[in-house]
Amino acid sequence: MSKTTRDGRKLRARTEAVHGGTNRTPFGETSEAMFLTSGYVYETMEAAERRFKNEEPGFIYSRFSNPTVRMFEERMIALEGAGDARATATGMAAVTAAMLCYLNAGDHVVSSRALFGSCRYIVEDLLPRFGVTSTLIDGRDLDAWKKAVQPNTRVFFLETPSNPTLEIIDIKGVADIAHAAGAKLFVDNVFATPVLQRPLELGADVVIYSATKHIDGQGRCLGGIVLADQSFITDHLANFMRQTGPSLSPFNAWVMLKSLETLDLRVREHARGAEAVARFLEGHKGIGRVFYPGLPSHPQHDLAMSQMSAGGNIVAFEVKGGKEGAFRFANALQVVKISNNLGDSKSLITHPATTTHQRLTQEAREELGINEGLLRLSVGLEDAADLIEDMERALSAKG
Repeated sequence: MSKTTRDGRKLRARTEAVHGGTNRTPFGETSEAMFLTSGYVYETMEAAERRFKNEEPGFIYSRFSNPTVRMFEERMIALEGAGDARATATGMAAVTAAMLCYLNAGDHVVSSRALFGSCRYIVEDLLPRFGVTSTLIDGRDLDAWKKAVQPNTRVFFLETPSNPTLEIIDIKGVADIAHAAGAKLFVDNVFATPVLQRPLELGADVVIYSATKHIDGQGRCLGGIVLADQSFITDHLANFMRQTGPSLSPFNAWVMLKSLETLDLRVREHARGAEAVARFLEGHKGIGRVFYPGLPSHPQHDLAMSQMSAGGNIVAFEVKGGKEGAFRFANALQVVKISNNLGDSKSLITHPATTTHQRLTQEAREELGINEGLLRLSVGLEDAADLIEDMERALSAKG
């Protein structure tokens, strides 16, 4: 829930990230309360009946809702400019719940092909088991979205920037095509975060996050969230969540709440460090291509900067020498750590072909530009000079 001052002034995003959704107990605590409870007590049986009939406000069971989780949801609602939201146990739970709560057998999904490996699994493998067909296209091509539309198309799905090669998709352009076809646009906004990109303002209908990434930002716990207008949450997602139970724990919600207080500061510092690292890598003889939306050399730099306020913290690059060269470089790093996570305060590097996208066929990986020399770097909050020195030394390693 968006906060205003006593005289009615609306607060800006960074302030919302500190104060939005706060619900204090009578004790008047400054830090948000953590409600580690599974159930709730009613004064009377009649009160319980009214609560279950939604005739009076209140909490029923923490699988459905919880005061700490709701504070996290309301703070994210304020940051994203959404009508409502539901938090989930993981980012993939958010993707799965958003899809399954809305789609029925006989429906069709159009999706960009450049997706996180688990998201492609949902679109390519899981949904068809329930009678939902899908078409994967090059999301950068607006004509491809138009041509993929079928009479039963209900959802367009994309992530931008994409994982791991940082393709940029025109959110407004795709939203216009989706709405003309009577479909909703779902956007995975993990790489950009609500700090750098606001898909709802560009026409998206549903925004999905793995809160495990930048929202926590310190590698501590899992979480996810789905944000949309009130009708999508009320008519589709809320009851699906209630009956199937992919709920976020109150403890994890509390951790996320505290992290949101520094999200804006962290993400902008991440992006500054990433741009410095990307510029270094682009000029090094041991590196082939560098993918970073904030660099003028990115083929979609202008589009990226028209819908993002900075390039983000992910840099993808090809080390010369293929898999052997990439492994030798990564193994020689000392400050940067090898991990498949991202959005952490620590800089993390992974080899997508053998980790996050290993389940794809070689043909599918090649189509996405995921070759054996490609590495994905999540730039953390270390001094960029230390990261550059670490990589310069690793690039000269002989194995």
